[in-house]
Amino acid sequence: MQSGSTTKTTGRPGRWPEERAATLYPMANRNLLPWLVAVAFFMETLDTTILNTAVPAISQALHVTPLSMKSVLASYTLSLAVFIPISGWMADRFGTRRVFASAIGLFTLGSFLCGICSDIHLLVVCRVIQGCGGAMMVPVGRLTLVRAFVKFELVRVMSFVSIPALVGPMLGPVLGGLIVRYLHWRVIFFVNLPVGVMGLLMVYLHLPDYREEKTPPLDLVGLILFGSGIALLSYVLEIFGEHTLSSGEIFGLVIVSFSLITGYGIHGRETRFPLLDLGLFRIRTFRTSVSGNFFTRLGVGGVPFLLPLLYQVGLGFTPVQSGLLIMPQAIASMSMKVVMSRILTRLGYRSVLISNTVIIGGLLLLFATIGLETPIWTIVLYALLYGGFTSLQYTSMNTLVYADITDEEASKASSIASTAQQMSISFGVAIAGLATTFFLPPQAHAEPIRFIRGVHEALVSLGALTILSTIVFSTLRSGDGDNVSQHKVLHTG
Repeated sequence: MQSGSTTKTTGRPGRWPEERAATLYPMANRNLLPWLVAVAFFMETLDTTILNTAVPAISQALHVTPLSMKSVLASYTLSLAVFIPISGWMADRFGTRRVFASAIGLFTLGSFLCGICSDIHLLVVCRVIQGCGGAMMVPVGRLTLVRAFVKFELVRVMSFVSIPALVGPMLGPVLGGLIVRYLHWRVIFFVNLPVGVMGLLMVYLHLPDYREEKTPPLDLVGLILFGSGIALLSYVLEIFGEHTLSSGEIFGLVIVSFSLITGYGIHGRETRFPLLDLGLFRIRTFRTSVSGNFFTRLGVGGVPFLLPLLYQVGLGFTPVQSGLLIMPQAIASMSMKVVMSRILTRLGYRSVLISNTVIIGGLLLLFATIGLETPIWTIVLYALLYGGFTSLQYTSMNTLVYADITDEEASKASSIASTAQQMSISFGVAIAGLATTFFLPPQAHAEPIRFIRGVHEALVSLGALTILSTIVFSTLRSGDGDNVSQHKVLHTG
């Protein structure tokens, strides 16, 4: 498929038959697609991990406490959750190439604006601009892959996409530390600029332009109800325990946010073309993968925020040393991708997700034992184990989403899955900050022992929350997702 070509759907429901994928996307371009999508994933993961290790330095430069920086992290993922729901509609209406290119351009512009900010409030605003671009990048890229490859190829393809993308987390912590140590924290955002330009060029030349012949009208009312409800709830989690709002005012904001979200639920059932098609939750595999993804990430979503604080503020490591301690997570994640398909084929989704979620929760409890006397090799071992098992968890949850989804439902399913994922990451950062604030007395960051104890207690809470999310995956049946994992074929062949 050449850069100027356009692919339109036939409107026929289906399950990604091989002949359809081969017709819509020639093999040469299909082999290139994962690399194109990986550019977007690389930009997102690099930006997040670089910023995490630089939190103490940026907070000092902006004259705020390290815990106050969680608003900078959460605002980005929250904006993803708010704007992702319209990504599928925009891709269907304007074409995947135009939307994907616009997303990369907006993300790159947001990165530049973040780099020139000198106030934390302006930095939060610019991170929201970044999030608007990221909101379209990942789901549209994932949707293109889902439409280009047959179902039993999804685990392999998405695992492959994750390998280049995981170079970001591997380079991010160390690169962020080096930039803070030898250059300036603003360079952290500027490194996205050349990657963004390269991504725009590749998208223009090679990305297929899939679009629908007819698209329904945008559910603007649903966008306002859902977006404002989620944004308000995240804001309440962020300010709880920090601002001077009374408990009555906090409770009132919670009531308003839940009322808005409930209002969307009612609206979504009554409107013909809802922003998020909640009817898909009738499908067991979709319901379990999305809800399990959400609750699991509530626990692990705050870990990238807490560990750099533990290492730098609590244990006294430099930004470079902190980055090196986090780097093994990405190395293990990349290594796990090589064997992930075989693990899912051997065990199936139900066994993998139940056991793996418990293991991840247990690893968070182990992180809560790290102190001033902990050997470096122990921290590295924990990071390797955590990186490997979370990699298996994320890919398993992301691919199970499409196990029983038809072709015409792919765009809706991708929007819901991506929205729930980003909501949970945003809430996870907010909950981690809330837990740390609850366990830490004022000015505890100036007392390493008290700070370490507070972070430990926050990690224990997150670990327990992660283990509890196993309940969601217990609703899966032994044969669920076998058309994706090929688990059934192994045992019947």
